[in-house]
Amino acid sequence: MEDILKFETVSQYNAFNNQETLHPLVSVIDFSKASPRKLRRTYFGFYLVLIKDVLCGDIRYGKNTYDYQEGTLIFLAPGQIMGENGDELYQPKGYGIVFHPDLIKGTSLGRHIDDYTFFSYNVNEALHVSERERQLVLDSFSKINYELEHAVDKHSKILIADNIELLLNYCVRFYDRQFITRDNVHKGILERFETMLNEYFSSDKPQQIGLPSVAYCAGEFNLSPNYFGDLIKKETGKSAHEFIQLKLIDEAKERIFDASKSVSEIAYGLGFKYPQHFSRVFKQYTGVTPQEYRSSTN
Repeated sequence: MEDILKFETVSQYNAFNNQETLHPLVSVIDFSKASPRKLRRTYFGFYLVLIKDVLCGDIRYGKNTYDYQEGTLIFLAPGQIMGENGDELYQPKGYGIVFHPDLIKGTSLGRHIDDYTFFSYNVNEALHVSERERQLVLDSFSKINYELEHAVDKHSKILIADNIELLLNYCVRFYDRQFITRDNVHKGILERFETMLNEYFSSDKPQQIGLPSVAYCAGEFNLSPNYFGDLIKKETGKSAHEFIQLKLIDEAKERIFDASKSVSEIAYGLGFKYPQHFSRVFKQYTGVTPQEYRSSTN
């Protein structure tokens, strides 16, 4: 059985990192206070936002490592597992905030936490921040820690949740900047996406695999579906799913001109399991059925 270190509560993680528990549902961690440790695959039952100050061997995902630099932000959601097992001791450094889902229930952040899709990004899609951005992140940590050291009152929960939400909103901005500046990774992503779809529909993959999903397309670029979707949305203003659907409709229009093929044959050729589904999707985007479109073009 695989050896996984599990942390279900914030207080458990505090104890592991020699950190005082000031609040049972949220904590700001200074990892330099932690004792040297070995690499372990680790499960978390809460949210984490970690900023690594130095190159650290502890940040791995599955069997893969990543070229983490100073000032790298990592985001983890409850139920995720990070790291791998190893024998070498290392001294963790950096800072982080951890918060339990129960902390944000009934707050604005709780209602919108799923909007922060970077909690589902792969480890190789981490956020690299500038020194100025890093200082802003640390300032946010400091404000949250101030509230934790303050005597608990009726304002505490909302102020802590609001400060976490503000931090995450800044991270959305930082990711937008990273999408633009990381040309070596993202250069020509839209053109490559279009080429991939063209090749997909000109092959026998629709009959073998079916309609191309966002997950399938993201996998072709070694990206997570959420990261890929956010990147396409930034480039086009459309979701990756909508982009695929529009390409599908364009391809369908071309094939409808071939009167030798029935609408059902076209549907199956595009990857639809049922012609009725094809007709619904086509009408949704064009306002007419495939047969009506064929008649109008004739």
